[in-house]
Amino acid sequence: MTVYRYTVPASYDGETMQNFLRRECGLSWRMVVKLKRVDGGMTADGQPMRSIDRLRAGQTVEVRMPEDAVRIEGADIPLQVVYEDDHLLVIDKPPYLAVHPSAGKPEPTLANAVVGYFERQGTPLSFRPINRLDRNTSGLLVAAKSPHVAYALAQKPYKVYLAIVLGALTGEGTIDQPIRIREGSCITREVGEGGKDSLTHWQALGTDGEISLVRVVIETGRTHQIRVHMSWLGYPLVGDTMYGTDETFLPRHGLHCAVTTLTHPVTGEELTFTAPLPQDMRQLLQSHRLWQEEYDHPM
Repeated sequence: MTVYRYTVPASYDGETMQNFLRRECGLSWRMVVKLKRVDGGMTADGQPMRSIDRLRAGQTVEVRMPEDAVRIEGADIPLQVVYEDDHLLVIDKPPYLAVHPSAGKPEPTLANAVVGYFERQGTPLSFRPINRLDRNTSGLLVAAKSPHVAYALAQKPYKVYLAIVLGALTGEGTIDQPIRIREGSCITREVGEGGKDSLTHWQALGTDGEISLVRVVIETGRTHQIRVHMSWLGYPLVGDTMYGTDETFLPRHGLHCAVTTLTHPVTGEELTFTAPLPQDMRQLLQSHRLWQEEYDHPM
């Protein structure tokens, strides 16, 4: 059972336990309800409390989170762990590995790998990704170790992607175009009226006239957003046969989540993580004389 401790500030003197946990500690209403069913789930200075009981400034509040119910089978797949503490796990995901199991595809996924990793540590936990990456997209993925931390990270981390696109792209810009599901498909997206608002910022880092390296930051997390927007702009990702036609430069679309910045939901510390470009993207840039060491840390 995971225990979290908080000190009641003067601004919450006289407030109910429920208001303190929801507003100050970032617990969801659903989690507060769960804590009511846990023996000793909510205490103040060691004394059991109800959600309607009032607190005094300076008291130490403890909440005891119920054990996880793991619903997925673990797998012994190597993980590149970038950061880990009692609350967060940050992984550098390789390409060709799906994040979640899907119907009709029995192959192991990142979810199986993470659950297996937790099992080997002797702390069986569920897989709770804060951001998601396509199967063929590589790079940083943040996972929470509890529902509370997942809820507190509802404000998605800031992420920087590196994309290799077809064509000679220069300059920088913003794509503000809605994205919808293409008619007749349940997977493919397109820019079109009636779609969800989608905002993508891009900056060209280099080109040889044939391919270009682009720094991309998205303000909305739509499915396939970068791939759809760059194709709409006229510069589809290399290796992307869903939104382009290339099968020459890479056997997968050239997209990598290189930087993630977030505020730690428990300590309040601002954390920044980086993941170097995978070998296939690096080799492609080197072969076109576009590689620079600074691309491993594109803030």
